[in-house]
Amino acid sequence: MGRLIGFEHVSQAVALTDFEFVAARQIMAPAPRGWQKRDRAPSPAAVLILITVSDDDRLQTVLTLRNAGLRGHSGQVSFPGGRQDPQDKNLQQTALRETCEEIGICGERVSILGQLPQFYIPASHHDVCPIVAADDGLLELRPNPAEVAQVFCFALEDLLQPRFKSVEQRVIRSVNVRVPYYEVAGHKVWGATAMLLSELEGRLCYVLPKRVLQELRERVDG
Repeated sequence: MGRLIGFEHVSQAVALTDFEFVAARQIMAPAPRGWQKRDRAPSPAAVLILITVSDDDRLQTVLTLRNAGLRGHSGQVSFPGGRQDPQDKNLQQTALRETCEEIGICGERVSILGQLPQFYIPASHHDVCPIVAADDGLLELRPNPAEVAQVFCFALEDLLQPRFKSVEQRVIRSVNVRVPYYEVAGHKVWGATAMLLSELEGRLCYVLPKRVLQELRERVDG
């Protein structure tokens, strides 16, 4: 099976300046989304959307299942990342530091491809900067058990397949909420992480050649 999505496609997708990212994120947004009035400004944070190569030579992004004992977003699927520390020079450094601490993949291994528009997360009151990076070597994970319960990957080709998407109803803070999610490795990826994946999906669809999109459809139909 040949690689249909390459690092060059990811770079082109991230570099798009006229892409309707708000609409792309909204496709996988919970509705209604929880908004609370806060007296203080949101805390700056960053996540790393790390693109690596799978054993079957497909590109994939790395996701983590957060430890159930963590105070924020415990037991949820997310990208590696967290709040900016005072010693971080910028949010790119925050994303790289947090990824190194959480899953053992450190800055010297990865190449920065760019960043997506910042993203406000109401539940944690964070203003998140999504950094996109590549690691084209052998994936050598060293997850920190204090923060990460599991690490798993989602192939970019699968990201474009409708069969990995579903919707369910949940009661969140006494409100009935429509929750779209991606089904990945037995986990339901929803909320902010799903919204960023939806943006990445939309950007890839924008830049991929028509023949590639057609082949992806044929693989599903076949």
